[in-house]
Amino acid sequence: MAMPAYYTTKDKIWHYAFRVICFSIFFFLLAPILIMIPLSFNAQPFFTFTREMLTLNPEGFSLRWYEDFLGSSSWRRSIQNSFIIGAAATVIATSLGTLAALGLSRSEMPYKGLIMGLLISPMIVPLIISAAGMFFFFSSINIAGTYLGVVLAHAALGVPFVVITVTATLVGFDHSLTRAAANLGASPTRTFFKITMPLILPGVVSGALFAFITSFDEIVVVLFVAGVEQRTIPREMWSGIREDISPTILAVATILVMISIALLTVVELLRRRGERLRGLTPQ
Repeated sequence: MAMPAYYTTKDKIWHYAFRVICFSIFFFLLAPILIMIPLSFNAQPFFTFTREMLTLNPEGFSLRWYEDFLGSSSWRRSIQNSFIIGAAATVIATSLGTLAALGLSRSEMPYKGLIMGLLISPMIVPLIISAAGMFFFFSSINIAGTYLGVVLAHAALGVPFVVITVTATLVGFDHSLTRAAANLGASPTRTFFKITMPLILPGVVSGALFAFITSFDEIVVVLFVAGVEQRTIPREMWSGIREDISPTILAVATILVMISIALLTVVELLRRRGERLRGLTPQ
């Protein structure tokens, strides 16, 4: 993109300096991932680039660590746990977060600022404090070390993302549509499913995806709340780093990165769809 003709020398310097700064920040954030991905194909059990890899010798590359990941019973169990817990936590977080956002969007709702602060507090409070509190509370009601305890804990962490995304979607919501439906005799339930839900669906799905990603990648709460049977993929990776260091961890991390990229791509597509539904030009 060409610079405007009215740019001064100072503006041109800042134009290029700003791009260099942005590139440096992105490189700093992405460099560990860019290094990790090729290392997951290392034929040797090392966390460094071998001579064969640096010279692009095919003998230096292998899928053995991916085969080890898919062929291990412990890893398969952790995959199953991650998807089961993530899906259950996402359903709960999406349902509660959407209801909360709908309530906060109403003009007659009292103390909206205080309630919003309480709902998003899991994003603000250090995770180690939340995990410790959940452990003591769940232990007192005998659900620590159970699937129910882990699901509820992850749902609590996912609710803030749903509340924020759905609330943002409701900012441009035309409430005259719901009033018109009520005047035509539609029940509140029918109005919600026929008018409100289709319009806020992109925000709901985006919040659900963020909640799922939060659950799928979470490790601190799992260390406190989960038992042996509830070991998720991040928990298994943590054990592998401490007990048996293997490049299999790099293969798992690469797969998780690919899953996260795919989910974030879906979120971006839904965001653009939501803007088109509201008559805005996607940015």
